[in-house]
Amino acid sequence: MDRKTYQPLTIPKIKWDAETLTQTEGQLVVQPLEPGFGLTFGNALRRVLLGGIEGSAVTGVIIKGVNNEFSTLSGVVEDAMQVILNLKEIIVANKTGEPGLMRLSVSGESVVTVADIVADEHLELINKEHVIAHIAKNGSLEIEFFVEAGRGYRPATWPAGQMLQPDGKIYLDAFFTPVRKVSYDVLKTRVGDVIDYDKLVLSVETDGTLTPVDAVNYAVSVIRTQLEHFLSIQEIPFNTISKVIEEAEEVLAETSESVAGGLPYDLLLKPIDALEFSVRAHNCLINAGVTRIIDLVNMSEDSLQKTKNFGKKSFDEVKEGLKQHGLSLDMNIQEMDLLALKDKAKE
Repeated sequence: MDRKTYQPLTIPKIKWDAETLTQTEGQLVVQPLEPGFGLTFGNALRRVLLGGIEGSAVTGVIIKGVNNEFSTLSGVVEDAMQVILNLKEIIVANKTGEPGLMRLSVSGESVVTVADIVADEHLELINKEHVIAHIAKNGSLEIEFFVEAGRGYRPATWPAGQMLQPDGKIYLDAFFTPVRKVSYDVLKTRVGDVIDYDKLVLSVETDGTLTPVDAVNYAVSVIRTQLEHFLSIQEIPFNTISKVIEEAEEVLAETSESVAGGLPYDLLLKPIDALEFSVRAHNCLINAGVTRIIDLVNMSEDSLQKTKNFGKKSFDEVKEGLKQHGLSLDMNIQEMDLLALKDKAKE
């Protein structure tokens, strides 16, 4: 039996922007990608970066003289609730991933910060200047912290039916993920005479416990490991039959968030008929002078709702119709920018 011949795929170049890369921020550029792959990979990476990476956080505390979060603290300006809210913002790097303890003991008039905390050897405090509380002259503050590892967000796990603990322990909801913000843009890039390739620009911001490079490496490892289990037969060796394309030229410059997101300018310049709205919604828009898709996406929700004879059903229909094409209201796209991109692509 003859072996099937597969068409090769483009293997992109992966590069971090060295000028902007820091311990907490970084921008990854991936190009050229097969058409449509930029949005696919960008969305998958963003979802895993925000919810699938392990981190550590304070999950419980014992504050001397306090057995619940609604108490007052003698000699401390803040009450227990304010102090606990400040404790939730402590950033902890965990070298081993194992649970750990931290302790704080401060007396006398002072501003208590994270730098005053003594942690186990495998724990490192990042935001040492973060203020925890203000203590009066005759006041004191003693806290024992319980640190655990986890992923995403976890609500406070109080023992069932026992809100007041014998040891006074207060359980906290924890935000484990070390990634604070992820955004991505998908631009168009040229390879030879073909202008349909994608360029993915992924921006990552972390809390300092993990570098952007390590965060992306973790996310890719998660995705790759999970997808391996989808293979039910032998894997097709695309890496063997494909190759890295050395040169790629960007042909669509970033003019707005939407265009940078890879939206085709030709769609935005089309009549609203292309969105196939119901007769009622279509006629209301035409009567209001909204004839093209670019005119529609530049409208605000408030102005669309105020359109004559435009009810909630039509409003929801329009929003959903735009969403299906990766569009939304209030995008503020300049027509002259779209025309410039169109002319550049023809060059």
